[in-house]
Amino acid sequence: MHSSQTSPRAFESSAPRRLWSRRPASVIPGFRLSFGLTVTYLTLIVLLPIAALVLKTADLGLAGYWAIMSSPRTLAAFRVTFTTAAVATVFNAVYGLALAWVLVRYDFPGKRLLDALVDVPFALPTAVAGLALTTLFATNGWFGAPLAAWDIKVAYAPAGIACAMAFTSIPFVVRTVQPVLEDLEPELEEAAATLGASDGRIFRSVIFPALFPAFLAGSSLAFARSLGEFGAVVFIAGNLPFRTEIVALLAFIRIEEYDYPAAAAIAVTLLAVAFVMLVTVNLIQAWHQRYALGGN
Repeated sequence: MHSSQTSPRAFESSAPRRLWSRRPASVIPGFRLSFGLTVTYLTLIVLLPIAALVLKTADLGLAGYWAIMSSPRTLAAFRVTFTTAAVATVFNAVYGLALAWVLVRYDFPGKRLLDALVDVPFALPTAVAGLALTTLFATNGWFGAPLAAWDIKVAYAPAGIACAMAFTSIPFVVRTVQPVLEDLEPELEEAAATLGASDGRIFRSVIFPALFPAFLAGSSLAFARSLGEFGAVVFIAGNLPFRTEIVALLAFIRIEEYDYPAAAAIAVTLLAVAFVMLVTVNLIQAWHQRYALGGN
């Protein structure tokens, strides 16, 4: 005799299928709308200006582009920019790591104030920072006068450019290393100390490998910010062609001369260098996480 009712066995076998086929609710409400707005904003603010630069540079042709980029003044501007940015990045890498270490590992009076001061370069207009640094490091300034007695010139010299770049980009290193350092498990350091490792060995073998991806990311962001810095540098550099003229200023000068293709060519080249550097850093980080930390 056949029954029209579904057997318990058939219901049990079909229940999981219905449960698994149900699509879970999205955590973010209105995903399609929010995603569309994000893509639209990214296109209007980032992609369209970059596309305009590329198209303006393409109008030059390969010969015109090479003539602009191989001119002595352009090469000198790139040399000054990359040299001073590298010096500022090395300083920020060392000092930023030490500052993050102090803020995470030690308690002292004024710690919160020091932690808040790290973000001042983000909030302070870069032009104001450039004026302040120029006032401090001029030959009659608080810092410049003692340095001038030792025949050390900072303002209107490459040293001043590196100083301005370091000032504006130091938060990138500190703020990328600091949260990773806070999340490190102290048990790993305690185990290494129990095995007889010295403090230096613990830092090299336990702490720094875990910090390396964030440290590399912060340093690369600081370098990229230094390459494109304008407001803080233009006041302290002196802007002497072939000596203290940076790439961003040279592009601005070409715009004032209504030479828009040359300005676009310089800007696209600087953007391409920064983009290639960031992609390379991401690849190094992926390799480090896969092989160095994964042990594969």
